[in-house]
Amino acid sequence: MAVRLTKRAKSNLELVPTSPVDPADAIAALKKFKGTKFDQTVNICMHLGLDQTLADQNLRGAMSLPRGIGKTKRVIAFCPSDVAPQAIAAGAIKAGGEDLVAEIEKGFMDFDVAIASPDMMRVVSKLGKLLGPKGLMPSPKAGTVATNVILAVKEYSAGKVEYRLDKGGNVHGVIGKLSFANDALKENLEFFVSAIEKARPPSAKGVYIKRITISGAMTPGVQIKHVQAEVAFR
Repeated sequence: MAVRLTKRAKSNLELVPTSPVDPADAIAALKKFKGTKFDQTVNICMHLGLDQTLADQNLRGAMSLPRGIGKTKRVIAFCPSDVAPQAIAAGAIKAGGEDLVAEIEKGFMDFDVAIASPDMMRVVSKLGKLLGPKGLMPSPKAGTVATNVILAVKEYSAGKVEYRLDKGGNVHGVIGKLSFANDALKENLEFFVSAIEKARPPSAKGVYIKRITISGAMTPGVQIKHVQAEVAFR
């Protein structure tokens, strides 16, 4: 069954560059698309020459973008009772140990990120089946298992970006809002790509970054020149 496009979608498709463009032109192209009534999130997708089935190529991590991402995140913190008040003051919506675990077991899931201190993972591990499938289980690789819980809460509350290689070899992320100035989006874009480049696993062979595409939440994607990205973002 054919998909019927809206007038806005059809008109936006006509504005998509016919070939990959440099980062500044890609961002300018996003701004030319017919908009929506809300401030759209700007997403990035990087197709990498990695194999998720190989343990040493299962890329995962987090980063704080220099210009932020235009929104805050709801963070909870698994930590000792004496640290909980500080975690709340740092921006956590809830903080605690076994009491917080029990609350989640009863159905509380109204949060975006879960932070845990290493000593709390013994308690948090029982939530694996609840948090794991939703991508909310604290992880050292993602920076959500942290010795400095207060700092981690501050960073993630401010919008620290997590990334993870999917089964198709793609890494997705958020680099801001369409309302951001072009130079702010470009700076975040460059930072994101540079961070992924630096995270290249030693075992990766051949072309590492195969394709980079940016898009608004409701816009077509705009592809960035491969060579330009690899040279300009180092």
